[in-house]
Amino acid sequence: MTTTAARPGTPVGRLTVLYDADCPLCVHLRHWLLRQRQLVPLDLVPAGSLRARELFPDLDHAATLREITVVGDRGQVYTASAAWIVCLWALADHRPRAHWLATPAGQPFARAAVLAAARWREALKGPGAGEGGCPDGHCEVPGPPG
Repeated sequence: MTTTAARPGTPVGRLTVLYDADCPLCVHLRHWLLRQRQLVPLDLVPAGSLRARELFPDLDHAATLREITVVGDRGQVYTASAAWIVCLWALADHRPRAHWLATPAGQPFARAAVLAAARWREALKGPGAGEGGCPDGHCEVPGPPG
């Protein structure tokens, strides 16, 4: 689990999820997250975007395009399986699952899910990559549900 905490025990009041807007799987998961009841508010921002760079100027934005990154409002940075776990932790119906995935028994499942998603994401890109599986090279990224 990869995390960097601002201070031990610092509570998280809000999370920003940086996702690849050119990836159909990532966009699908963005929609799914927005439909869930959130215990901790989630802001979903396209990775590498001007907005992401303004919000987090010290972050490695090229890395955020390769792997999901979640940033807490107190400077916490979560990547890889830790990012997925903290997203689930923020959701009312999935917090117990997140607690289990963070245990030694659950971590292999979290890592396997992240690896499977990465493989599927690469398969969607197909030969010539960079198009993300979307006809014009950019997946639809609508605003929050109304």
